[in-house]
Amino acid sequence: MSEQSEQEARLLSAAEREAVDQTREPAITTLSRPQLQALAKRLRDARDRARTIASQQKREMRGKGEPRGTTPATDNLGTLGKVGVIDQALQRIGHQLRAERETEAGIVAPAKPKRAAAGGPPPARRPPPGGVTSIKAIAKAKPGSGPKLRTDPREIGRVSQAGKVAQARRDSKKG
Repeated sequence: MSEQSEQEARLLSAAEREAVDQTREPAITTLSRPQLQALAKRLRDARDRARTIASQQKREMRGKGEPRGTTPATDNLGTLGKVGVIDQALQRIGHQLRAERETEAGIVAPAKPKRAAAGGPPPARRPPPGGVTSIKAIAKAKPGSGPKLRTDPREIGRVSQAGKVAQARRDSKKG
């Protein structure tokens, strides 16, 4: 038994596990559209119930809600894991229903051409993805090539003070 199936067996009840197993590849292709829709409804109900329990457990952990059991919940990771497993099963059903609709409508997804059969040039190479260094390179200051001019701090203070004096003159004329 794989690690994923062991975890699912631990998280799900027997009925939920049976429903999730029906959404896997060999079994899902044998189901008709009404069966898939009924299975999706059962799984949605189970997911909604698990979400409600998870939110109640979260309230218990924060001390906001009354404990439903004899002791308040200490974590809700198992319930959140169950929600995740059921969500994945619902996604598989959605993909299967979409594929059935597309085949009924005559829409066929284009197959990827094989390189040897395509006969054309190989696909263009993509540049390597940028890493953290690409962001740092943008933020770095580039050294200037011209002479460095340094403003005297006294000049900065003189201009600043002149602005303050001029503003004070304008304010005194208004009032």
